[in-house]
Amino acid sequence: MTTLINYVQRKPGYGLIVKGLSLVLLLVLVVSCSKEEKDYDATGTFEATETVVSAEQTGALLTFSIDEGDAIEAGTEVGLIDTTQLWLKIEQARATKAVYQSQRPDLEKQIAATRQQLAKARQEQRRYQELVNDGAAPSKMLDDAKSQVQVLQRQLDAQISTLNTQLSTISSQLSTVDVQVSQLQDQLRKCHVKAPQSGTVLEKYAELGEFVSVGKPLFKIGDTENMFLRAYVTSAQLQKVKLGQGVTVFADYGDGQRKEYSGTVAWISSRSEFTPKTILTDDERADQVYAVKVRIKNDGYVKIGMYGQLKIED
Repeated sequence: MTTLINYVQRKPGYGLIVKGLSLVLLLVLVVSCSKEEKDYDATGTFEATETVVSAEQTGALLTFSIDEGDAIEAGTEVGLIDTTQLWLKIEQARATKAVYQSQRPDLEKQIAATRQQLAKARQEQRRYQELVNDGAAPSKMLDDAKSQVQVLQRQLDAQISTLNTQLSTISSQLSTVDVQVSQLQDQLRKCHVKAPQSGTVLEKYAELGEFVSVGKPLFKIGDTENMFLRAYVTSAQLQKVKLGQGVTVFADYGDGQRKEYSGTVAWISSRSEFTPKTILTDDERADQVYAVKVRIKNDGYVKIGMYGQLKIED
């Protein structure tokens, strides 16, 4: 190109041609650059569902077998808080329950004697009734027999009522002890520190042997297998986005290095916000944007905080 311009410059009257040619080349360069379009619609950062696991009981950490970066499955026990005092309380409650059970009265045995006396009194009443009917005995003897039956019946009813009250009281006491045991067993269960979800240990806040109290953070776990790209789209782009929509996500490693993933729109913000300074949108003049979260299946290469790009399918 330089040789061509030098050649033309040596020719008389061709100076205007050189200037025109340079202007044309500049316009072509500008047009070609303006036609270069981005192959994504928005950018953002990757994030994961993070959970901080805290102590649910107070005591020393007898075991705590995790380190930052460990991958653990949901329900895996990773630590144990001292359970000695809780176990002793459970044993005490069980002993109390045994005492209450031994005090439970046997209703039938307690009233057996009174029932037998009542049966005999009724038999005497029937015998005197026959004698009075035959005129062989005075009516006073029949009245006395009836009175005896009534007295014994009242005694039996009183015994049954008293024994039922005792049984009800003891049953209530046993139920109270059962509730106490269930509460202690629940507290005992909470001494076993378990992972609430599958994921990677992001941070560790306690060490083996440390005394922890209820609410003390122990570690943070993140679901790095199912991750999200939080990106921001303009109002114009929003009309092309809906929940459950399939989109293309790029993990940006810098220097033009990217990896493509299939994503699904999992969340769209219901309100707009001003464009974050760290976020680029397709229309940088837009003052307000909407946040969206796109779920992807991570193959291990996407990291929390990494930049990513979003391509909305037409």
